[in-house]
Amino acid sequence: MKVLVSGGAGYIGSVAVERLIAADHEVVVYDNLSQGHRAAVHPQAEFIEGDLADPSALNALFQQHRPEAVMHFAARSLVGESMEQPFLYLGDNVTNGLNLLRATVAHGVRRFILSSTANLFDRPEKLPIDECATIIPGSPYGESKFILERMLHWLDRTHGLRYACLRYFNAAGATAERGEDHNPESHLIPLVLGVAQGKRPGVTVFGTDYPTPDGTCVRDYIHVSDLAAAHILALGALEEGSRTYNLGNGQGFSVREVIETARAITGHPIPATFGPRRPGDVATLVAGSAKIRRELGWQPQFTQLHDIVAGAWAWHQRFPQGYPENSILPSPL
Repeated sequence: MKVLVSGGAGYIGSVAVERLIAADHEVVVYDNLSQGHRAAVHPQAEFIEGDLADPSALNALFQQHRPEAVMHFAARSLVGESMEQPFLYLGDNVTNGLNLLRATVAHGVRRFILSSTANLFDRPEKLPIDECATIIPGSPYGESKFILERMLHWLDRTHGLRYACLRYFNAAGATAERGEDHNPESHLIPLVLGVAQGKRPGVTVFGTDYPTPDGTCVRDYIHVSDLAAAHILALGALEEGSRTYNLGNGQGFSVREVIETARAITGHPIPATFGPRRPGDVATLVAGSAKIRRELGWQPQFTQLHDIVAGAWAWHQRFPQGYPENSILPSPL
């Protein structure tokens, strides 16, 4: 199948492209490189630099390449930034997603997979959080994803666009070739590993008085390769109808556990200071992924925190400065 991947130069998108190529799909990556890296794009994928804000460029893209499916990863994704600059999210994320959806429908493409988020669930009523949980977005970022989910609902009903909304919890880890390289970095595991690399003096723990076993926030870390595998399964299932899935390990790890695991793996002391809670942080977020396991047979392969952190550390050791800019990584031997 020929798949158009928006944001395929980003962290999760690039790993999804890697898995698509391995599954013998033909891939076209469309990315403006504002957050992604040219070197993250698989060498067997066709790369086109372009912006979702340009409808004419999108129309030309679809006319030339005639994709059979779309995977949409491209988005601004910083929760804190979305609280400070909501129009970047309620504006750009929504408008750009709408542009892509309009082109998808106009060119007769019938399969669409949306990279959604656990930020739809600001105050979960019960854990783990399954697909029936009440949706209360935790930020303009989460709201922008929910708006796109609702657009897909109506485009299914009005145009027969089959979709999958995949709601990630905390993406983490790396493959041999592809890992996290954000600027600025906001995710806990690469921040902690950056201390071990000497890129920062220490890490701050925000809040130690949460109602959790050790007082720090607990999160569900899901390996990026397992996320990518879910996309491949969802793509194959769209002929049977649209669907929505929460994606996570189903178990949580605390901030302290992440730091202690990184200390053990890297051999670095990783100094930690303790600060007050951050506004909006929830004590525990853990996914209920029984639905996709039952319906599609999805089974995460990297469920232990040690394995997730070790894989990320191996990638950061191999690429200590992150991706080389404006270049293409060679194919692995």
